[in-house]
Amino acid sequence: MNLIKRSLLSAALASTLTLATPTLTQAAGLLTPMGQSSSLAIAAHQVSVQVDGHYAVTTVDQTFSNHGSQDTEATYSFPIPEHGTVAGFTVWIDGQPVEAEVLEKEQARQVYEEEKAHGREAGLAEKNGVYDFRIQVSSVRAGQDVKLQLTYMQPIKTDNGIGRYVYPLNDGGTDDQAVSFFTRNEQVEGLFSFDMQLRPGVSLDGVMLPKHPQATISSTDAMDWQVSLGNAHNPEEGIANTAVSLDQDIVTYWRLSPSVPASVDLMTYKAEGENSGTFMLTLAPGDDLQPISTGQDWIFVLDQSGSMDGKYAMLIDGVSKALGQLRSDDRFRVIGFNNNARELTRGWVNADPQSVAFWSDAIAKSGTDGGTNLYAGLDKAIRALDADRTTGIILVTDGVANVGQTERREFLDLMKQYDVRLFTAIMGNGADRPLLEAMTEVSNGTAISVSNSDDIAAKVLEMTNKVTHQAFHDVELKIDGVKSYDLAPAVTTTLYRGEPLTVFGHYDRGGEATITFSGKISGEQKTYSTTLTLPEADERHPELERLWALSKIDTLEAQEAYIGNSGEYTSKITDLAIRYGLVTDRTSMVVMREEQFESRGIERHNRDRRANETAAQQARAAQAPVSYQADA
Repeated sequence: MNLIKRSLLSAALASTLTLATPTLTQAAGLLTPMGQSSSLAIAAHQVSVQVDGHYAVTTVDQTFSNHGSQDTEATYSFPIPEHGTVAGFTVWIDGQPVEAEVLEKEQARQVYEEEKAHGREAGLAEKNGVYDFRIQVSSVRAGQDVKLQLTYMQPIKTDNGIGRYVYPLNDGGTDDQAVSFFTRNEQVEGLFSFDMQLRPGVSLDGVMLPKHPQATISSTDAMDWQVSLGNAHNPEEGIANTAVSLDQDIVTYWRLSPSVPASVDLMTYKAEGENSGTFMLTLAPGDDLQPISTGQDWIFVLDQSGSMDGKYAMLIDGVSKALGQLRSDDRFRVIGFNNNARELTRGWVNADPQSVAFWSDAIAKSGTDGGTNLYAGLDKAIRALDADRTTGIILVTDGVANVGQTERREFLDLMKQYDVRLFTAIMGNGADRPLLEAMTEVSNGTAISVSNSDDIAAKVLEMTNKVTHQAFHDVELKIDGVKSYDLAPAVTTTLYRGEPLTVFGHYDRGGEATITFSGKISGEQKTYSTTLTLPEADERHPELERLWALSKIDTLEAQEAYIGNSGEYTSKITDLAIRYGLVTDRTSMVVMREEQFESRGIERHNRDRRANETAAQQARAAQAPVSYQADA
């Protein structure tokens, strides 16, 4: 990595320290229907994160206290992590942890309600659309506590040498039904802690938490870092009278050492004696993608709906700084949308300093209200294209399309009609991420997530920088020498500078495999190849099986959303989720007394899988960090 690139990345990271905190509406917490009083409280909230290579496992231990005189049910909500899913749910019953099992969603709800009706302890973890995961526990006995544990998994992406992990707490405020029906208790009365073991498999030269500068960051070597945060880590204050509000995401950044080259990373899992193994292959292109010197057009499409209230100032700040980075021969237009769409500029504007300053000020004076007519905003942007110039559309939104056209297929068909790249900044944790990512994929663009603890300016600049350099087009990936199959997701057709390509798959017998990556740069075919070894046995990462299934389910759900409801897709998704123990739109986790699992004839597959994963995580934590780089 050259010194100029390092300086730009350092400046982008450092700028996050000065970001003002936005107004927040809803956060993770206990839910109580409007008009009802609740004696429940969050007594403790403890988070443990293990980042290993290119994925993270997050474990959340929570204790709820019932200060009242009657038994009651606890309902807890937390935002859906980016490309993550609940893979473990444990409730302590009679002082012993009992692990949940995955059932079809309606069946899981029925089992939970039956157990609750009989007065037996039970818990339910289910997905609430694109918004959040809902946890219910029955019952929390009067004057007593109940302890539960959630575990979720997600792949981790490194872009332009910067890794990022988000522990989501702010839910985005886009679930209107929940906002109008529930009140929330988001205060942790007692112990709050956040502990991360960061082992990305490469050397790092920096770790930071931009919105939590009080965090303790340490390292035993360049490949092994620890992050600690919370009132438990402040011995001077202790935990008394130090209530914590679960309203702000915890964002951790790390920067790869400049000595780390472009690389091919390989992580595998194949149990001893099993016929099939699972791999996670990550390719990071080098510096072949050169800067583009010709002028370009930019169309900024900005969400001005009511849910953006409190975030709009961040959005304007980011857009203004992005406009200021455009070259003198670039042009721009700005379109806003809520119930309708309107152009905020007057046609194409040359990106000179005077015009940028004028229109930045004019856009800042506009407000937010109404619904989210996303389709109208995109349609207006596409109709403004100049066929003679390269154009990128920058979409910044936090919401779910709820006005005008809302069918996913219509959005995808719109983007397929035009040769334009869509780059989307997904703000907060309440947006329709599957739709927004699908649109960017069909346009050969890219999407990034923006937390309330991020610097929107740096994230918008990250997107605009994608089109200032050449890109790989018509990308293909081939694996020869070892039988591989079930690749997920489907390999993207376009890869931008600094953007890694991650693919999960299965393989049969281990052996030497040849990996070939090809694509076009400015019409010229480029091909790269390397040889690596897929092991006959490797039991360090059993989580890869679930991550493969999650990626496969994401692909099936995207296909289903485009062609419409299909019984075939429903069956495949449900079967995968139950087999690999994942909470999805069609499956939930239910926990009850151990004897009730036996009496209902529910086999304990997820319990056994969780035991294997937990043992592997403990073993990795006790061992020295390892590199997953298979080739440079």
